[in-house]
Amino acid sequence: MEPQLVKSAERTVRILETLAASHETLTLSELQQHTGFPRSSLHALMRTLVELNWVETDSARSSFGIGPHALLTGTAYLDKDPALPLAQETLEDLRAETGQTAHFARRDEAHVLYLATRESREAHHVIPRVGRRLPAHVTALGQVLLAQLTDDEVAALLPDPLQSITKHTFTDPAKLIGELDQVRTRGWAYEREQGTPGVACVAVAVDYRIPATDAISCSMPAGLSPAEVEKITDAVVKHTRKLAATLRREGIR
Repeated sequence: MEPQLVKSAERTVRILETLAASHETLTLSELQQHTGFPRSSLHALMRTLVELNWVETDSARSSFGIGPHALLTGTAYLDKDPALPLAQETLEDLRAETGQTAHFARRDEAHVLYLATRESREAHHVIPRVGRRLPAHVTALGQVLLAQLTDDEVAALLPDPLQSITKHTFTDPAKLIGELDQVRTRGWAYEREQGTPGVACVAVAVDYRIPATDAISCSMPAGLSPAEVEKITDAVVKHTRKLAATLRREGIR
């Protein structure tokens, strides 16, 4: 039995999620198209959110974007997570050893949410990831966390059809399930240009919860040799296992 949602609260959350997912500000008409909410209800909710600083609007009040209080709430989530400081230390160590960009992320239903990143010092085009969500099936982080679930759980969780980000993205559920089976066997996930052209990534689940909800990854140029990828993979496995052991020892769940 599904829980009964309070309509106004649900609509408020959906509005904030829609604005957060958009790279540009949205007009009231565009918000209505995205959410399907009645214009009268939407107008009243937007006026309230603007007054409370959860949403910003331009001087003409013609378009809307996420406001500063949304940032405060997101920062509070990071501040209260006891695993995050230890994960950040792991990312520092991993970047120092590999020279590549390291990420720490958590599965959020059919997505992965980036909680910490340490960029490669060689990176020329830095794309901020902290606080962003990506579809789980297009990332090594997401694939290694999906592999913690059964095939039936994965099928029930993921959207149909699967979103395509690049020409290498898994859009065939059967192929994705086959890849997840290989991930379970070897203990790590590897994707090449499935989420970002020119970028490959290897990820390992942080095994301190059952099933694991968090993972560590290293992003790297897609053109690296197999020997270099293997070296980076070994480093990710080593540092992630060390982090998991520390979290278990500290009693963090």
